[in-house]
Amino acid sequence: DGSYRIPVKSGNTLFVIKPAGYKPAVNEDFIPQFYYHYKPEGSPDHYTYKGVAPTDELPRSVDFGLYRYDEPDDFTAIVFGDPQPYTMEDLDHFTRKIVEDVTKSDHTLFGISLGDIVGDNLDLQTVYKERMRQLQLPWYNVMGNHDMNYDAPSDDLSDETFEKNFGSANYAFNYGDAHFIVLDNILYPDPRDGKGYWGGYRLDQLLFLENDLKHVPKEKLIVLSQHIDMKGEAGYRLSDRQRLFDLLKDYDNVLVMSAHTHLQDQIEYTSTEGWMGKKPLHEYNVGTTSGDWYSGKKDARGLPDATMRDGTPQGYAFLKIKGNQYSVDYKVAGRDSGYQMNIYAPKVVPYKGRTSSRIVVNFFMGSRNDLVEYRIGKGEWQKMHYIEAADPSYTAMLFEWDLTDRLLPGRRPSNAVNSTHLWQGSIKTDLPPGEQMIEVRATDRFGKQHHGEKRYRIVE
Repeated sequence: DGSYRIPVKSGNTLFVIKPAGYKPAVNEDFIPQFYYHYKPEGSPDHYTYKGVAPTDELPRSVDFGLYRYDEPDDFTAIVFGDPQPYTMEDLDHFTRKIVEDVTKSDHTLFGISLGDIVGDNLDLQTVYKERMRQLQLPWYNVMGNHDMNYDAPSDDLSDETFEKNFGSANYAFNYGDAHFIVLDNILYPDPRDGKGYWGGYRLDQLLFLENDLKHVPKEKLIVLSQHIDMKGEAGYRLSDRQRLFDLLKDYDNVLVMSAHTHLQDQIEYTSTEGWMGKKPLHEYNVGTTSGDWYSGKKDARGLPDATMRDGTPQGYAFLKIKGNQYSVDYKVAGRDSGYQMNIYAPKVVPYKGRTSSRIVVNFFMGSRNDLVEYRIGKGEWQKMHYIEAADPSYTAMLFEWDLTDRLLPGRRPSNAVNSTHLWQGSIKTDLPPGEQMIEVRATDRFGKQHHGEKRYRIVE
């Protein structure tokens, strides 16, 4: 009948785990109201940014409104990586280039932002919520390292402003046959030296995860959302990662989503890293909505290019779930949904001449094991060779900034890093002179095929 009894002490946040087939109440900002803070004295009052105000005496019961409805098991969630505005100008760029770009369907049920909601100025969290209202979707938020109260003496007090604006930093909910878990995986201050932060979890978070999973059938899809990717061993406490692996290993269908890097990466964990599940664990490190921190040349509307250092354009993702299976599509902001790759090639080559030019394809959602093929003219399809290198298109963009003799509007992008989704092939010069077409087809990890094309000229 909805009644429950649970111990509570000052500083706790109670929350309900939404069951499938129910809608949570949302506030005017469309933040799901599944939580109740019990802080009789409020958050520490000496912080730069305000936290939770003192709460009233504990009521006789703490209730959560859940509304029964016919919830589909075939649905879509929108996923934002790092909005991370440092200024109101950044927020305007985010609003106009990302929020206003989103197209919903009847199957779009909610959205998730994977941390770094703002860039250190926590007052901007309120404005972010106002801008997100226009999506009119229940929106779940993840704690990021730029969302923390840096005044906090301990990790459990570093999320006070986040709690004020978004609720608990650790929680879970269900949609259809999927169980979603959100964890704050930033340890602050770093327990090794008391400075900065480290990726990992407190014991109480791991115990929450352990107890939560006791109630989740093994055939369910598990979707874990957190901010810091688990790939970088120097930036993650490996004992925590291993405990997480051990808790999830008996589930056949698991997706981990992270952001933080301002790159896009499909990461797989196997027994080499300590994952003992039946198949590799997939972590999708999502490209960010801030791209390369709103850098780059501005377009006619005054919006920065913001392409990321690995050549991935600024954008966001659609997580598509059907039963206990998932797939992901990446949407480049301001481009058609079919734009899934960038092709680098020379514009002109000599007829039957020797050239060191090459064709390089950046397949934004790609990874090492994907099949990427190309053909020129109506020739035979050939496999392209996977490489890890800097995207030459991105490097050429940097040269424009460095070689110009006048200041360009905007801010120079970050230096290039090796991309994990590049393929290369050779260019043909022995075809008849004139314009030739390069066609590329790429098959992603979900079996979906994507296409791109580029033209070049052969000149005698």
